[in-house]
Amino acid sequence: MPRQEGMTLEENKKLVLDHYEALYRQDADAVRRQLAADFVDHEAPFGSTPPGPEAVLRAFETVHQAFPDLSVKIEDIVAEGDLVAVRGTWTGTHKGPAPFMSFPPTNRATAASGMVFWRIRDGQIVERWGNLDRLGLQRQLSAQS
Repeated sequence: MPRQEGMTLEENKKLVLDHYEALYRQDADAVRRQLAADFVDHEAPFGSTPPGPEAVLRAFETVHQAFPDLSVKIEDIVAEGDLVAVRGTWTGTHKGPAPFMSFPPTNRATAASGMVFWRIRDGQIVERWGNLDRLGLQRQLSAQS
């Protein structure tokens, strides 16, 4: 796939890294700048969302409420054409206040690995595909091994 005009692969990777930082800082203005108005999340982290930045902000607010200390360690980031791939580990303590994935707050530290693909167009993120180890997270929240 050819590289997109105007954006280098390094700039695409930086946009995605900046987007992670904005989400975890809960910087809504930055998230709105980074995501295209027609952004589509093909696999929202914990449920489907309608297109656009506002839906992402609402969904991530739910995740932040469940895991107020949520963070991600980027293990690998690779860019090719208009795609950026990230392999990472997400960690956080399940504090609530509301149930998450049907589990009441457990106060357990969790870690989940996954991979995310981001598509970039005209300096904004337009699509996301994610694959998170949800079964492993469910086992941690239910104390099953």
